[in-house]
Amino acid sequence: MAVLVAASLSFPVVALAVDDPAEMLPNPQQESRAEAIGSQLRCLVCQNESIEDSSAGLARDLRRVVREHVAKGETNQQVIDWMVARYGNFIRLSPPITFATLLLWGMPVLALLVGIVAAIVAFRRRSPTPAPLSEAEQARLKELTDER
Repeated sequence: MAVLVAASLSFPVVALAVDDPAEMLPNPQQESRAEAIGSQLRCLVCQNESIEDSSAGLARDLRRVVREHVAKGETNQQVIDWMVARYGNFIRLSPPITFATLLLWGMPVLALLVGIVAAIVAFRRRSPTPAPLSEAEQARLKELTDER
């Protein structure tokens, strides 16, 4: 008995936030599709969890909507497109790569490069230290200061 308990505890268990069995679709294939879609969508309350992992009320509502669309026979892409049209690309855990996302991810690198260029320009514009006075210049300087 102890061996069975130890063996069952050693296997990872995927904990989905589907609280109510009535929430699940009766067709196992549709349910697995709904779970796959839900794992790609961000919980708008938790923001770092998928709607399948979240127990927030809004996530529960979104899971219900996903399952309704799957039960209607829509494809995975149609369900995701409907969610994106409704909530924007933020609902996707992995948003598509667009110019805006590239700009967002590239701004720190761009800021670093601008800072380095500004530092190089500022360093080069510094006035160089003057050369030491020659003996003739030192003698002239002494002459001028002695006259005072």
